[in-house]
Order: sequence, then C-alpha cells, then structure tokens
Amino acid sequence: MIDLRSDTVTKPTAAMRAAMAAAEVGDDVFGDDPTVNALQQRIAAMLGFEDALFVPSGTQSNLCALMAHCQRGDEYIVGQMAHTYRWEGGGAAVLGSIQPQPLAQLADGSIPLADIEANIKPDDAHFARSRLLTLENTWGGQVLPLDYIEAATALARRRGLATHLDGARLFNAAVASSGAHGGTRAAARRIASHFDSVSVCFSKGLGAPVGSALCGSKEFIARAHRIRKMLGGGLRQSGVLAAAVNHALDHHIDRLDEDHANARRLAEGLQGLAGVTVQTPQTNILFVDLSADKAVGVVERLRHAGVLCTGLYRLRFVTHLDVSAEDTERAIHILREHL
Repeated sequence: MIDLRSDTVTKPTAAMRAAMAAAEVGDDVFGDDPTVNALQQRIAAMLGFEDALFVPSGTQSNLCALMAHCQRGDEYIVGQMAHTYRWEGGGAAVLGSIQPQPLAQLADGSIPLADIEANIKPDDAHFARSRLLTLENTWGGQVLPLDYIEAATALARRRGLATHLDGARLFNAAVASSGAHGGTRAAARRIASHFDSVSVCFSKGLGAPVGSALCGSKEFIARAHRIRKMLGGGLRQSGVLAAAVNHALDHHIDRLDEDHANARRLAEGLQGLAGVTVQTPQTNILFVDLSADKAVGVVERLRHAGVLCTGLYRLRFVTHLDVSAEDTERAIHILREHL
C-alpha cells in the first residue's frame, strides 16, 4: 500500500528507534529530562529564539501560543482556511475564550494586507481586542512569500499586534526557498525571525512519531509552559520522544527535497488525463481536481488498487519519508489507470 494521505503517517526508522531506546531521560514536568531540555535549547537556537517548549502535538503548540499571546475577550486575525482556525477544533474559542477573526486568503495562502488593516479593531468596548496576527507556512504545501511575511508582520507590529507562525511544515518551506537564502537552516531562521512565536512540527515530514515545539521569548515560553500543564500536555520521561526529534533534525531536514521531487514527479506523471487538473506542487503536497464523473467513489477505488489519499472532487497526495521514488512511479501507474 502506498500511503499518500499525509506526511503524518511516517514510521520511525530503525536508526530513530535506536536513538529512542538509548535516550537519557528524566521527569520533564520537573524539568529534569536532559534530552528534552537539550532539544528545547537546540530548536530555539536553530530558529533564533530565546527558549522553546516541547509539546505533544501541533494543535497543542498553536493553542498554547494563542492563549499565551491573548486573554479572554481578545481576538486573533487568521486565514479562513488556516489550520489554527479551521482544523483545530475551535480550541482558541472553546478553551481560551479568544475570538477568531477569519479572513479570506489568496491562492498563495496570504491574507491581503488591506484586509488585515481593515479588521484590526479600534480600542472600543464594543469590540474584541485585536491582539495577534497568525500566519501559516507552508499553507496547503505552498510557500508563503518572504516579502509578504515581512510586510504583514511589519503591519502587525505597527498596529500593536503580536505575531505567531504556524510553521508545522516550516522546514519544507525552508528547503523550497533555501537556494535564495543561504541554505535550509538559514532560510528557516530567516522566516522565523519575523515572528514573536513559531510552532514547528516534528511528526510530519521530519518523520518523528510525536511532537512539536513552540519557540519564543523566555517570558512567553514561561506563560506557554503553564498553559501546556493546564491542557494536559505535561509529559514525564518524554526524552524517548525528544531523542527521535533530535535524530530527525540530524538526518531528515535536507532529505525533504526528495519528497518535493517525488511530488513534482507525481504531478508530471498525471498530466494529460481528461477531466483531471493537476496543480504544480511547491513542496510535498499535490492537489488534483477531478471532473464530477471521475470523482464518484474514486478514493475507495484507489484504496483497493493500492494507493491511499484524501479528498473527493479535489484529491490530496502527500509525499514523505516512507514514499520512495519507486513508490511514486507505481502510484503514477495506478492513478493513471483509475483516473
């Protein structure tokens, strides 16, 4: 079975499992797990922040950030199709009493600057207090342009808003733009430098089984640490998980380019089919639009044929650590046969 549903389906490699088994551990709730502490220091330094917090999931990382930036009755500005608004269970509103102000996004994932400016509320008791701008990179596999990030975060600062980046696939964005910014790690750091906080996920393209990190100032992370405890995210001997992440940071960042190449090859291989419109992927996520006659039952047919994906009229395919170039060619054969 070729699993293209998401890059979250990756399994730990044998080397990663060995690193986990050998991890030195302590009790992280007491702050004495040395592997977790080392990871937090490492990812903070890598992205240019004072401190970081290891958390179980990207959803919890984003929620800790929103609740650390905003108080009850505050508001965050966010894209209508952004993960923090649409696919995280409404946690900011339900658990943080934070009002989202969702705005329509352009095709590249950006929110028009004029729309951001127009939706920052005046200091008036009738309105929720605008406190935070949240962006996402990558968004639907697309790299948010750096000049847009610079302009949007500058606007937020000028209007007194903090900024947060949902960088679940930040390293995919960094790999895709590394040529223009002096390498992958420099690109990741440059993207992150425009934000007050950044969440980065380790269990997607990097292939770790569990975990995300939230990065920010020491004061900000201290607030987020208290929120993590309240949300049930305090783990004990989590060094076994942090060791997997450290292995991923050592070995799985630069290889993300292989996933991007496989996504491009998949897109090329599906060109020319009637009723099938193939988008050009920028990173590891490919969207394919189908005519109505081709869409009925297609996900189930593909599953029976040996390819897992998600969608209906728009199919989503995600390449990752466990999908080889050979798997990609076999997937192309199956998809062409059934589409």
